[in-house]
Amino acid sequence: MELSPLNAISPIDGRYRNKVENLARFFSEEALIRYRVLVEIEYFIALCETPLPQLREFDHALFKSLRAIYENFTPVDAQSIKEIERTTNHDVKAVEYFIKEQFDALNLQQYKEFIHFGLTSQDINNTAIPLSIKQAVEQEYIPQLNQVIEKLETLSREWAMVPMLARTHGQPASPTRLGKEIEVFVVRLRTQASWLTQIPYAAKFGGATGNFNAHKVAYPGIDWKEFGTSFVENKLGLHHSFPTTQIEHYDQMAALFDTMKRINTILIDLDRDIWTYISMDYFKQRIKKGEVGSSAMPHKVNPIDFENSEGNLGIANAILEHLAAKLPVSRLQRDLTDSTVLRNVGVPFAHASIGFQATLKGLGKLLLNADRFESDLENNWAVVAEAIQTILRREGYPNPYEALKGLTRTNSRINKETIAEFIDTLEVNEDIRRELKQISPSNYTGI
Repeated sequence: MELSPLNAISPIDGRYRNKVENLARFFSEEALIRYRVLVEIEYFIALCETPLPQLREFDHALFKSLRAIYENFTPVDAQSIKEIERTTNHDVKAVEYFIKEQFDALNLQQYKEFIHFGLTSQDINNTAIPLSIKQAVEQEYIPQLNQVIEKLETLSREWAMVPMLARTHGQPASPTRLGKEIEVFVVRLRTQASWLTQIPYAAKFGGATGNFNAHKVAYPGIDWKEFGTSFVENKLGLHHSFPTTQIEHYDQMAALFDTMKRINTILIDLDRDIWTYISMDYFKQRIKKGEVGSSAMPHKVNPIDFENSEGNLGIANAILEHLAAKLPVSRLQRDLTDSTVLRNVGVPFAHASIGFQATLKGLGKLLLNADRFESDLENNWAVVAEAIQTILRREGYPNPYEALKGLTRTNSRINKETIAEFIDTLEVNEDIRRELKQISPSNYTGI
């Protein structure tokens, strides 16, 4: 059966493929193979530059030809490697054999044994995968996250002066402003995004058990630790973990996934709040001509974008949670469990991307229902009781909290008039009485 969006098992390769196809450049099988080829080629060039005695003849023209192997990498090349893998039953060894074939084509047969020289497969995987993640974060994830943050910043400014009844524990509480409530999410997301950029993309590079054993026994006069650090950090732009076992610790990768999870959690919180505001009629939703809100009820416009976002971000978090908890744990010097779970790294990225796009789409459809904000405030004059009792405390008035508590809990309907009548009963001077009467739910919004 030929794979298509209709028969794909995963919705990220089916229904949502058009939303996440850019991630294939980093997380598909073809992408992983290409990144492995890149690391192998750059490693060979680094050996030439050391220089090893047998590789002194190489120059920049030859380096350019070698780099063309991964720079011009095609699906046909990837398929060739998969065909080799059918025989080797080892994915990284298949890459090595493919590059050796390319060396044959370039008339470089005598240098083929320096491909993958002294390495184990994890030296390739633990550099190729962090490099793909780093580039995916920089080129796709952060730009999408910034789009969401920038949209929220725009709405925060647009609604900066819209007074709104707050609700704590689901009950009417001291008024706030809509723009400020949106700004809360902006600050939370900005903080996590800042931490995200501080996490290093760590890579293991050191041979079969991390000690450069094979390198040292072959060329004991070379500082292989310095070579490995220079290669990983200067050539690949990653952080060299040392010492390690056969595999990377994955502690920094776990930190990245935990931070991504917190970002998703903040957006889930936003999605649920906006969903609730829509249910309270604080917002209407802009719809396109021809769209259907409900299959059965013509009047409905469902907040599906925020629901879609919440669901996808939840799936992303479930996988990120497992990756962050599982990857740093490996039996002794290594087991293979990291290999199979790392093949799923692109899945939470894809679901997070779908979630970001859905939230952004939902935010773009919001229409402020100003009348509903105003009526909610007008129907909840009891919330100014806090303001009145606080000013009375300032003035040394006896038992102000208890006086307001008696008013608000025994009177079934509190409005502007009942508050004014209560103020008139207070034994305070006229200036204080005027000050108290100027307070309303719509202007008692703090700073």
